[in-house]
Order: sequence, then structure tokens, then C-alpha cells
Amino acid sequence: MSADMALPNTACSQYEALLEDYLHANLNSTDAKRAEEHLSTCGACREALEDARASLRLFRAAAPEGAVPDIGFPRMVMARIRAAESAMTADRAGFWQSLVTLGWRFAATAALALAVLVAYDAGHARRAQPSQIAIRPIQTTDFLLAAGPAQPPANRDDVLMMVAESNNGNN
Repeated sequence: MSADMALPNTACSQYEALLEDYLHANLNSTDAKRAEEHLSTCGACREALEDARASLRLFRAAAPEGAVPDIGFPRMVMARIRAAESAMTADRAGFWQSLVTLGWRFAATAALALAVLVAYDAGHARRAQPSQIAIRPIQTTDFLLAAGPAQPPANRDDVLMMVAESNNGNN
């Protein structure tokens, strides 16, 4: 099991088998010393060793008299657990993988549609658009009919006259 897929509170993968042998006192002095040094620094391995000791006591209490688990029993059980975990992970990945693929297809389609719209807009902007404003020459009669420049009223009477001339103040 890789370190990124390890369950919480499990032993380090390189020391897991060594801890099983350490529990059953099947190690030479060099390996035993190496295991003890690692156990002094690694809390996860210490906890895994205590769990193994507790499970061994439970097995001996529940097993018929004289039945002792084989040395390979914990490794075989752990191998089966890992196989079941990897099968469950593969099943979950298979379900989600189809959704991820569908999401990527939608994203690619949206990006393609956006690129087409941008290209169309860029090409459309380059074409000369006819001006909607009609230009005509200025004639002298335009100045004659236009209102004169606005002058501020000099007194109250001028204000009243301005209001009266502007359609009774309704414009």
C-alpha cells in the first residue's frame, strides 16, 4: 500500500512485516534493534504494534485451546484487506471517471463554442459597417429658425415672459 493511500494509524509499509516478526520474536538481533529504534520514533508503528498485540490476545482468547495462528496469518489477512480496499477504490474511480470524462467533454465543447464566437466577432468587426448617420450640408435658413442664444433674465418680468413663451412652463 502506498503512503498516500495508507489508512490512518497504520504502520509504515517498510516496517509492517518487520513488526509482525518483532511481535512473534522471530527477528535476529540486528533487525530487532532496527525495529526498536523505529518504534521509538514512529507513533503510527507503535500503535499498529499495540493493535497487533491486542488482536493476538483476542484471537488466543476466542480460539479453541491449543490453536495458534500461523506466522503468515496476519500477512495473508492484510493482503486480503488491501485487495478488497483496492477493489473498492477501483469501483469508486470507475464510477467517477465517467463523470469526469463527461465534464471534460462539456468543457471542451464550451471552449470550442467560445473560440468560434470570438473568431466570428473579430471577423464581423473588421467588415466596414455603413454609417447610420446621414450628413447634410448646413443651410443658412437653419440659423434663421434656430432660437437665439439663451440670456439670463434681467428682472422678474423677464422670467414671467420666458415662462409664458415656453408653453406655460410645460417643456
